[in-house]
Amino acid sequence: MSGVIIRFRIMAIWAGAMSLLLWFIYMPAKYLISDGDFYQRFIWIPIVHGFTYPIYLLAALHLCIAKRKSLISTGLFLLAGTLPVASIWIERKIRGQGLS
Repeated sequence: MSGVIIRFRIMAIWAGAMSLLLWFIYMPAKYLISDGDFYQRFIWIPIVHGFTYPIYLLAALHLCIAKRKSLISTGLFLLAGTLPVASIWIERKIRGQGLS
């Protein structure tokens, strides 16, 4: 069981960090700065986020199935990856429950 929790914790922190970069670095640079060269420096952020977010979803789904979470709780775990701080908060909640 600890492998499932470790995978989820790593991916939750990664998804939260990538969401923070996406929301607060890439999107403002895209819409507020007209310099195309500045914007191109951050083009890797949505690409990396887009490739790794499905891995977060699989890790969260695996944890919820292993822990036999309810359907609503599973949905909240999956949606937590869409908000920058929510996935980090849910990771801390899992860690605080002593499940690791």
